[in-house]
Amino acid sequence: MDMKNILDIDLKIVISVFLVGVFLLSPHVYAQSAFEDPGARNPQGKAGGGLSAVNSNLDSGNVTLGSASQVVLLFRNDGNKPVTMGAIDIYPSSNVSASIAQNQCAKDPLESGAVCAVALSVKGLQRGRFRVELLIRHDGRSKLITSTVAGTVDASDDDRFELVNDIEAVPSALEFGSLSDSRTQIKSIVLRNVTSKKINIFNLSVQANPESGFTLNADCASLNSGEACLATITWSPEQTGPASGVLVVDHDGPAAVTSIPLNGSYEPDSASQADVFPSAVPGKGLLTSSQTEVDFGTGIQTSSAITVSLVNVGDTPIMLQDIRLSNEKNGVEISRKGCAAGTLLDPVEACPMTLTWEPVREGDILDDIQIRHDGARGILVLPLRGSATKAVNKDSETIFLGGVEDTSYFSDVPRLSAQELGLGNESTEGNVLSDVTSSDQTATSGTSSATTKKSNPIIDVRGVLDGYRITSLASNRAIVAGPGGSRVVFDGEEAVIGGVLWDVRVRSSAVQFSVDKQKVLILFDKSLSSVNTNGSQSDGNSSGNSTSSSGNSLSSNNR
Repeated sequence: MDMKNILDIDLKIVISVFLVGVFLLSPHVYAQSAFEDPGARNPQGKAGGGLSAVNSNLDSGNVTLGSASQVVLLFRNDGNKPVTMGAIDIYPSSNVSASIAQNQCAKDPLESGAVCAVALSVKGLQRGRFRVELLIRHDGRSKLITSTVAGTVDASDDDRFELVNDIEAVPSALEFGSLSDSRTQIKSIVLRNVTSKKINIFNLSVQANPESGFTLNADCASLNSGEACLATITWSPEQTGPASGVLVVDHDGPAAVTSIPLNGSYEPDSASQADVFPSAVPGKGLLTSSQTEVDFGTGIQTSSAITVSLVNVGDTPIMLQDIRLSNEKNGVEISRKGCAAGTLLDPVEACPMTLTWEPVREGDILDDIQIRHDGARGILVLPLRGSATKAVNKDSETIFLGGVEDTSYFSDVPRLSAQELGLGNESTEGNVLSDVTSSDQTATSGTSSATTKKSNPIIDVRGVLDGYRITSLASNRAIVAGPGGSRVVFDGEEAVIGGVLWDVRVRSSAVQFSVDKQKVLILFDKSLSSVNTNGSQSDGNSSGNSTSSSGNSLSSNNR
């Protein structure tokens, strides 16, 4: 081989070695793995290019079975710009449950070179090694990093049997405390799947004495990992003393059953006298009255009346259903005007209830007014009291008849026979009412001056003549006794009694007073006649009293 060929070969070798050296020594040339993220390197060639775990494989040590341990993970920003941490996904092994207890990194963007901490809570469910993988998202160049926490679940130092529930109950025990009234109590329990697998719940039940008063309401069919449902326990005490029970949850988890104790104590206060008016109840009407007791007082001798206001102080309307007396034989009557069955009282609305007492005997009355309604408590009872020194003689009471043309006045007046009115066979008309009607027809056909005289405004005269009575009666005159004394009235003439100008008609056993088509009849009680009174005091001299016994004083003077 000649010298020229040898030189050419040596030159080629030198050039090749030079090119290889230049390639290997160049700072901008480096090997790259096909599995590496190009964005994970910064311009200086440092790995990370953003957020990274200070210790990507952290050994947490031992975790006690059934308890939770806190593991702190540190993260650093290796980039040149601030980095914001995003969502963290947790993938624990089946023998532990894990959750983020606190995330400091998510509060503010992490500056370049700064470090932040994330607290991970790990609860041991079964003995053995465990591993928790964390997948963290961020807005750095790499966008995604991972971190691993490993450790061991060990048994507790306590030698007693330990049961770790697959379903966690919050609270772990339901305490109703001590109750002094029988109001229903309702509390809730949160049931949560703390395993990494789905758990199907077969049954929820309360195991307790039937008289304990515990009832359950829940709809928990299945729970995915970390999912929870709500169960409510209602306690309605039925007997005094402590009450206890257990909420049992049957499921297909490793433990197969979860139990939550239920406890309470019912110690009612001693019963006290009920108030006349109950306390307000939301959504109910509340009936009260202007008086807690209706008292007519003492020394009652005549007809007396008292008006009481019934008021709805609740927030919904009240319907009065019935108003009655416990004893209806005391001479007390409840007016049909005002408060009555069927009356509807809106909130803050009131109605008057008038009671009239005409004593039927001397002495005290002990009665009650019963008012039934659809509001709170449903009934209002008002005591009724009074004392009478004299019974009211109803035989001398006035009868309001009204006018002949207005027959509505007769609607509430019962027909009375001549015998009931004490007329016997003296009246040819059959009864006083027909006698009144007959005389009214005659009076209607009189002169026009009588019509002109009664053209004044019509007033209601009912009650004006109450307390007046006829003490003596003749064919054309009568003596009327009242609060102002006694006076004589004549048939067909006018008389002012009780402040009203009356037309007087004397009947066989009564006196009729008329004004403005309104008629008031006062019956004559023969037992009040002065002749009968004198006759009862006589020593029996029949010859001296024969004329007086056949009539009264006014009739003898009329002969």
